[in-house]
Amino acid sequence: MTSDSTSHTFLQRPAWLAVLTRATQPQLEAAYAAHTDLLAGQPLQQVRPPEVGMLMLRGRVGGTGNAFNLGEATVVRCAVRLGHGPLGVAYTLGRNKRQAELAALFDALLQDPLQHDALQRTLIAPLAQSQAAARARRQQDVADSKVEFFTFVRGEA
Repeated sequence: MTSDSTSHTFLQRPAWLAVLTRATQPQLEAAYAAHTDLLAGQPLQQVRPPEVGMLMLRGRVGGTGNAFNLGEATVVRCAVRLGHGPLGVAYTLGRNKRQAELAALFDALLQDPLQHDALQRTLIAPLAQSQAAARARRQQDVADSKVEFFTFVRGEA
């Protein structure tokens, strides 16, 4: 692997981690069943078994103003290693340990240059497209319910 391909993969990693984090457990389970051949003969080592924790959500007044604590969210974190390969990590909202474990497993596989391109095509691209379509549907639903308010000027014509 050249340094160019390493840096290219490094730049893509936040994007595929975001897609894996937003994927549902059924989507990840289906992908796991479809890609079991990639795991053949590689022992799965749980460096950090899935564990549930909390994190503080912060917001900003007006999006750019003073920061404030909005509330807490439940998250699961996990770190796995396939054989002697790269470390895969995941943080997912909620309490679903299996979802975090699968996301970490796919993160490890995506860091392998031999698996990367195929997984980008068969896993990440379809998940990203379905997530973008769902986001567009939600945005359209919100836009359809938008109400325009205006003020009448009274007494002047």
